[in-house]
Amino acid sequence: MMDKTARRGTRTGFTTGACAAAAARAAALGLVHGAVPLEVESLLPNGDRVRFVVHDGRCEGASTDRAAHAMIVKFAGDDPDCTDGAHLTADVRIDATRPGAVTLHGGFGVGTVTMAGLGLEVGGPAINPVPRANIEANVREVAAGLLDEVGLAVTISVPQGLEMARKTLNARLGILGGISILGTTGIVKPYSTAAYRASVVQGVQVAATLGHGVVVLTTGGRTEQFAMRERAELPAACFVQMGDFLRYALDEAVAQGLREVVIGGMVGKLTKIAQGETITHANRAEVDTGLLAELAAGIGAPPEECAAIAAAETARFAAERMEALGLLNEFHAALAQKVVATLTAPERYGQRFHLRVLVCDFEGRKLAEASSVR
Repeated sequence: MMDKTARRGTRTGFTTGACAAAAARAAALGLVHGAVPLEVESLLPNGDRVRFVVHDGRCEGASTDRAAHAMIVKFAGDDPDCTDGAHLTADVRIDATRPGAVTLHGGFGVGTVTMAGLGLEVGGPAINPVPRANIEANVREVAAGLLDEVGLAVTISVPQGLEMARKTLNARLGILGGISILGTTGIVKPYSTAAYRASVVQGVQVAATLGHGVVVLTTGGRTEQFAMRERAELPAACFVQMGDFLRYALDEAVAQGLREVVIGGMVGKLTKIAQGETITHANRAEVDTGLLAELAAGIGAPPEECAAIAAAETARFAAERMEALGLLNEFHAALAQKVVATLTAPERYGQRFHLRVLVCDFEGRKLAEASSVR
């Protein structure tokens, strides 16, 4: 589950989504074999397979009322994650009424979505799309034969979730009653540590040695894949996942004399950059939805829509409203241009490098771009 030889400050961990999927897999195996295993090798969203220790495994009931229970303790590596040590728990129960179906439910400690703007169904559990797919994939992989005859209902719960949620911004985002089940790769990198900041700086230094005069900064794996498609002529070492540490990356780009900086991102992080934040961690800065409302107004959005955007808590809500109005690309183009204007202001980085901003959606599709004046 973890590399015990890794130096502290660099150890990776596993997301709540990966742990929930492992628990669901273990419980599903319990239904298939009559006993929950002590360890389980689970499929991560990035395609890797990792072994997890299983706790509190048990089976109960008989015939079409059978159920199994399993729990995985989350290890967050060296990321200062408030969900480190969380007990990601899965209860998988036979559902004889829906053969072949795998249904997902939120139990105690998993938040309920109460507001639009998160890409999740209002009233449903705060389990993001990638973890949802990963949980189902693991259950289907080990219980294919069982699913030929019956359905399986998977309930994910986190006993400490309500308490842990108080240390997050979930309530402000309209996620009530617990934590969110998150993760796009299954792996937690220590984005918030000095070691990761140092790795970002080192990545820019490496890019500067390649002779292309450019570094491409992205906020994570999905935006990096998008940026790599957009700048396919560049070698992989020109791309740096900066996480939340834009300031350190840009300062090093200046120090190294790079001629061009490309930033690839999505609406949330780009909004924080546009409003002047260069450390974009969720706990460091809130999204300025008033800024998004101004951008929406500038491209002709109706006043009532702009007011709703200003009153919302997430940048994603603004993107969803703009898409509904047919203004999605124009909105993101305005946001990209605002990022350029903010970062190239004289009191910030001015004209010390040519800046290009690339914007993609949550599926990695290009929406817009903007550039500074050469």
